[in-house]
Formats: sequence, structure tokens, C-alpha cells
Amino acid sequence: MSVVRRALATVLWYAREVTGETEYERYCARHRSHHPDAPPPTRREYQRLRTQRRECEAPSRCC
Repeated sequence: MSVVRRALATVLWYAREVTGETEYERYCARHRSHHPDAPPPTRREYQRLRTQRRECEAPSRCC
């Protein structure tokens, strides 16, 4: 049974990494270490900030 659990845990870990779900958790951990007095943004605020940064840094293209 432990082999099945380990395989399932690996698949779940991979799926979370591929979908970007762990990105917010890593951001919060980094935020807490660099800014211990400031509360981290909510997941929704984080997604909004991330989207704004991507749109501002996007290279201009014709298509």
C-alpha cells in the first residue's frame, strides 16, 4: 500500500507543480521570510498582481 500512496503523492505533486498551484505557497513563504511584519496578499490579490506584472512585461508582438 505504501507504494501506491507514494505513487499517488508523486502524481499529485506533479499536477500541482504543472498547474502552478504551489506558486502561491512558495511566494507566501518567501514573503514571510523577507517581510515578516507585513501580511502576505490573499490568493486572489496575488493572482491579480501576477497578471498585472505579466501584462506589463509582455513583449510587443504583431500577432
